[in-house]
Amino acid sequence: MNPLDATRNQVLQQIAEACQHAGRDVQDVSLLAVSKTQPSTALAAMYAAGQRAFGENYLQEALDKIEALADLDIEWHFIGHVQRNKTKHLADKFDWVHGVDRLIIAERLSNQREATQAPLNICLQVNIDSQDTKDGCQPHEVADLVAQISQLPHLCLRGLMVIPAPNNTPAFRDAKALFDQVKAQHAQPQHWDTLSMGMSGDLEAAVAAGSTMLRIGTALFGARDYSK
Repeated sequence: MNPLDATRNQVLQQIAEACQHAGRDVQDVSLLAVSKTQPSTALAAMYAAGQRAFGENYLQEALDKIEALADLDIEWHFIGHVQRNKTKHLADKFDWVHGVDRLIIAERLSNQREATQAPLNICLQVNIDSQDTKDGCQPHEVADLVAQISQLPHLCLRGLMVIPAPNNTPAFRDAKALFDQVKAQHAQPQHWDTLSMGMSGDLEAAVAAGSTMLRIGTALFGARDYSK
């Protein structure tokens, strides 16, 4: 038996219960498996359990996994900080990039995405609660960035990504309000559909506030070993 079947099913059950409590359709919330530091064998096992979307934080580690698992139909998300000198690999190898917080990064991704590829899905990372240690644009910058990035070819701007400080659940509601404001005023509704927020320890609060994509690592794979 695949041991990751049980952990994935447990997380899916948590999501279903959180959706029920929030009065939401479980189909409106997707599960992104955060697989940083996990070996390719663990990703393959999670894939066999039914998972298709995987999020990676470290570029070289991710590129190695993409090569090793090339025969699997994985949807690759980059959820780490995006550096200017790394955009070419991101534009070439990934389906989603969540950490875009500057126009120059979006422009580079657009320029380096091949026209023959499907548009690269983008989430704007917003420093929703103004943490000194977190990347992301400021909430007041979002409207202008949306207007500018929406004009770039080879990109599809899908929504926002936030990483609030631990236990700051009001920041989830602030992110949802910002997401809704942009959708009403600036974005094309058919594309602006993703609010990437919530992790293993706060998925219930994130679902209650309106998350559409949960980034779950520890609850799926167990505690990470950063010594490797």
